[in-house]
Amino acid sequence: MTAEIGTRFVELEAGRFEVQTCGDESADRLALFLHGFPEHAFSWRHQLPVLAGLGYLAWAPNQRGYGRSPRPRGRDAYALVELCQDVAELIDASGRREILLIGHDWGGGVAWEFARRALRPLQRLVVMNMPHPSRFVEELRRGPQKRRSRYEQLFQLPWLPERFLGARGARGVGRAFLDMAVHKERFPEDVLEVYRAQAREPGALTAMLNWYRANRFRTLADGPMPRIEVPTLLIWGMQDQALGAELVPGTEEWVRDLTVRRIPDASHWVQQDAPEQVNAILREWLATAAPSDPAG
Repeated sequence: MTAEIGTRFVELEAGRFEVQTCGDESADRLALFLHGFPEHAFSWRHQLPVLAGLGYLAWAPNQRGYGRSPRPRGRDAYALVELCQDVAELIDASGRREILLIGHDWGGGVAWEFARRALRPLQRLVVMNMPHPSRFVEELRRGPQKRRSRYEQLFQLPWLPERFLGARGARGVGRAFLDMAVHKERFPEDVLEVYRAQAREPGALTAMLNWYRANRFRTLADGPMPRIEVPTLLIWGMQDQALGAELVPGTEEWVRDLTVRRIPDASHWVQQDAPEQVNAILREWLATAAPSDPAG
């Protein structure tokens, strides 16, 4: 029997955060899922019951700017230091000491930063289709990724990206998922409408885009990155049009205990595009946690 997903609200310093929950409240382990752009906690609907079935209390918050979580005004409210503080407070609010942190896209960026800063002890780290920041910066200086990331420059502009993405009922947000997906049947109208409806909320698109405006190269601004010691799983959908597969090799220089799993027929939206494969990888790795494919 599949565990049901519910919703609760958790009070943090920044306000009242909406959290999708799944699993036994008496579980002593927390799996904390961090979504990306322009996603929502809903993007983890296929994984929350799986982690609940493995004995975790599974939480997927809508991060600041998303869903019914706070939307503080001003670009600097979305700096990584603030986003990581939200994660720390969510962990504290859960009352759990054994933490599995899972992030995709921008949520993966927050997860990398949280792990390297060691703001709270983690037992395991999983990142999906988001490169380690040091690898990302290396590749942005040359080659294909520099071209792929040009859209981030457009996102720095005031009001224009909001107008483009929000036009015609936030059609551009829906197209971002559908156009890049390999398995387009995974993104029917009712799924796309979750993301479009969120983007139509007053101030939502500006808050979401402020993640880009507040964090360009900021991960490396405060000195060299320490090596991450937490056992880490990197899952990569190989048909990612936004982040190239060349970003994966070299990650082992920054992560002591690294496992890499590639999914050939999945897009950037890997956990939604290929949920059965992602879930099988998670089950296997959490059962063994043995490092593999260290060379990327």
